[in-house]
Amino acid sequence: MTQVATSPPLARLVRVELTGDAHAFLSPLIEADRAQAVADLAAENSFAPAVGPGPAEPGPFVLHLSIQNGRLLFDIRRADDEPLAGVGLALGPFRGLIKDYQLLVDSHMKAVEEGREQRIQAIDMGRRGLHDEGARLLRERLAGKIAIDFPTARRLFTLVCVLHQRR
Repeated sequence: MTQVATSPPLARLVRVELTGDAHAFLSPLIEADRAQAVADLAAENSFAPAVGPGPAEPGPFVLHLSIQNGRLLFDIRRADDEPLAGVGLALGPFRGLIKDYQLLVDSHMKAVEEGREQRIQAIDMGRRGLHDEGARLLRERLAGKIAIDFPTARRLFTLVCVLHQRR
C-alpha cells in the first residue's frame, strides 16, 4: 500500500493579498487569471514557511505578496495578520517567464478578438507549460524557506505575473 505524504492541516494559506498599486488597470484576461488563482488558493494549498531554527510555526498563514525594489516579497503573517516572517527573492530569474506570460496574454486577447479557436487552444497549452515552468522555478527558489506543493506554486506564479503587470 502506497502512502501519500500530506501537509499538516494548518500548513496552509487562509488568505493571499497582493500589495502595491491596487488601482492599476489589468486586462480582463489577467484579472480572470488573478481571480482564479486566488479562488484556487483559497480552496486548496500547501504552504509551510521555515521560520527560525526551532519547530515550525503552526499555521494557517496570511501572505502579503508584493514586488519592491526588484524583489518579490513574501510577507508571511499569522491568521490574525500578526507579522511572522519575510522572504525576498530576486526577480531576475523570473523576468523571462513573466515577459513570455505577457506575450501569451496579448496573443490570447488578439486570438479571441479574431475568433481563432484553434489559436486560442494552442495559446492555452503554452500558458499551461509556462505556468509549470514558473512553478518549478518558484519552488526551487523557495527551497529551504517555504515549502509549497506544485499546484500552490503554479497559482503563486500566476500572482507574481499579475503583480508585475501592476507595476
